[in-house]
Parts: sequence; structure tokens; C-alpha cells
Amino acid sequence: MSFRYRTSFDPPHHFRCLFRFLRKSQEAALSALLGGGALAGSLEAFAEEPARVYLETCLEVMADKANPGTLTDNSERLFSFGVIADIQYADLEDGYNFQGSRRRYYRHSLVHLQGAIEDWNKESSMPCCVLQLGDIIDGYNAQYKTSEKSLEVVMNTFKMLKVPVHHTWGNHEFYNFNRDYLTRSKLNTRFLEDRIVDHPETIPSENYYAYHFVPFPKFRFILLDAYDLSVLGVDQSSPKYQQCMKILREHNPNTELNSPQGLSEPQFVQFNGGFSQEQLNWLNEVLAFSDTNQEKVVIVSHLPIYPEASDSVCLAWNYRDALAVIWSHKCVVCFFAGHTHDGGYCEDHFGVHHVNLEGVIETAPVSQAFGTVHVYPDKMVLKGRGRVPDRIMNYKKEKALNF
Repeated sequence: MSFRYRTSFDPPHHFRCLFRFLRKSQEAALSALLGGGALAGSLEAFAEEPARVYLETCLEVMADKANPGTLTDNSERLFSFGVIADIQYADLEDGYNFQGSRRRYYRHSLVHLQGAIEDWNKESSMPCCVLQLGDIIDGYNAQYKTSEKSLEVVMNTFKMLKVPVHHTWGNHEFYNFNRDYLTRSKLNTRFLEDRIVDHPETIPSENYYAYHFVPFPKFRFILLDAYDLSVLGVDQSSPKYQQCMKILREHNPNTELNSPQGLSEPQFVQFNGGFSQEQLNWLNEVLAFSDTNQEKVVIVSHLPIYPEASDSVCLAWNYRDALAVIWSHKCVVCFFAGHTHDGGYCEDHFGVHHVNLEGVIETAPVSQAFGTVHVYPDKMVLKGRGRVPDRIMNYKKEKALNF
């Protein structure tokens, strides 16, 4: 490492260094007092190498400037929210995924959920809400006719949480229930939505399960229905089923529609779905409102939409259409999804952070899989537990807010 003398005086840099230097002096004195040592001796030792200490302090400040993602003492936390995905609970012994390559902990997933709730309830800055990203119970429940019982068990567990939960629907919801049932169930949290006065175009249609809400001023969250276009949970005699089956068949000629084998667009499998044009138009209107009102937006979906952050077989059918809408606006900060179980992350070319959360169902008993996102004026910070890594998601430069 080499050092270069500064050729000009930088007052902000100088005073930050001086402030930290003085703070270190105070800390040394306080440490001596609390430890019962001689104050004079402690300060004398600290003062032996003032140049070295000041240099170290300056380097700390320089490191903070070089790494804008580092949280500093001056970072002001605005609010927090929890995230968890793919619980897929079933009262069954451990099993494996469809390929037989990944272990699934059906019964223990409930224990992981209980642990996550206990952690959220104990946090010093309690989350304002939790986003449940879909697949709350496993499809095996339908086979054993335990769908309603298992859902009740999980929902009773969520009652332990002291804050609201926003539920997203995934493919396993539709393996267990049809859309009409889900609309009437406790998994429909649309009653938590926000209505924008004088902007009826931002009110979602009843034809899909999507809504938006405001957990904190100038921040809007949008839940999307990634199975708005789907052959799952839909009456096979309905026009919508016929429309979606046509879309699927046009892109997937395989006898087994859950197989991506040989497909140029592997996302066109039966366990995925897509967004109708009606829903995309609605999303565009909400984002336009958020642009105008200088809001930051978090979007939530069970299915991911960015290839670099996900296995291609897990993407929404028409992920490109969703990206086109999002990229035409400045307000979107991040897009949270589940479904992949392995997780994934990428910041796209437009500065949108795509976070695919690791699934609870494939998380060993000795680990965990959930996170808390802390929101600051200039960034969002995901504090992960277990398999979920920490991530720093800086806003685009023009999007930093002053509070």
C-alpha cells in the first residue's frame, strides 16, 4: 500500500477525521474509567502516537467515502420490513424435489417460520410488515387432502407476528386451491391496499390479485399476480383457461408441460405463469403516479422477471413485458421474488435491484432463510438470516431523499 500527500485542503474530510480522532480519545478515556485504570496513563498511552492514530482515522473516513454502501453512524433508518419465501409446509417426512437432487424439509419449514417470527418480534426496530412471497404450503397437501388443515396451521403461526403480513400467491397455492377459494381465503390481503384519491386508474381490477400500499411516506409497495395468466387454479372450461393453454402450447410442444426440455424459452412451463396486459397497464399507471410524486417503489411477485438473477426456467412467461413497463419509470428500487429456492441477485442496467429470496422449504434445520430489509434515505439494506445473504441496494443517484 502506498500513500500520497494531499495537495489541497479538504475541510469536510479534515473535520470528519478530526471528529473521529476526538471521539477515539473520548472512548479511550471512558474505557480507562470503566476499567478502573488510571485515566492519565491511558490518555498518555493513546497520545504516544498521535500521527499514527490520526492517519488511521483518516483512512477510515476515506474508506467510507470509497464504499457508499457502508452504513455509517449518520445513516438514519426510516423503517424496516420482513421477507420470507417458499415455506411450502406439509405434515410430511423430508423428501426431495422433482429431480430428486434437493432435500425438502416439509415439516421443519414450520419451525423455520416460527423462528423467523420470533426474531422479527424481538427486533429493536420492529418491521412495519412482512412480505410472504408465495408457496406458503406444499402441493403434496392436495394429494393427501390436507390443504385446508395445513393452511390453517401456517396461518395460526403467522398470528404470532405482531405486524401485518402481505401474502403473494405462487404455483403451490394453485396446486391446493382454485382462484375463487384463494380470493375468499385469509391469503387474500388486498384489504391492506392503499387507494389513491382522484386516481381511479390506480385501483386494480378484480380480474387479478394485485394491489399497492404505502408503509411509509414516499415509499410504495406493489404486489403483482404472476399467475394472472396461468392454467393453474382455473376452471378448464373457462375462456381464460383456453387462452392460457394456447399460449403455453405455442411455446411448449412437450407432452409433459412441466418440462423445459428443448425449449428456446424455458420459462414456458406449466408451473409458471404471466401478467395479463390489463395488469401491466395498471402497473404502468401506479408507477406513473409514483414518478410524479417522487416515490420509491418496491415490487413483489412470486415469479422473478430478470434472467441474470434467476434460473431461466423459473421466470414469468412474459417477463420481458414486465421489465419494459418497469424500465420506463424511474421510481422502482427493487423487485422481490421467490420460486427459485436457490435465491439470486442482480442489479439491472436501469439500477433496479432484483432479489430472489432463498426458499425455506430447502433450508436445513441447522440454518434459516428469511430477512429484514432496513430502509434508509439513500439505500435499502437486506439483513439476511441463514442462507439469505446480506445485500446493500443503493438508490439511483437522483432518487436519494432528504428526511
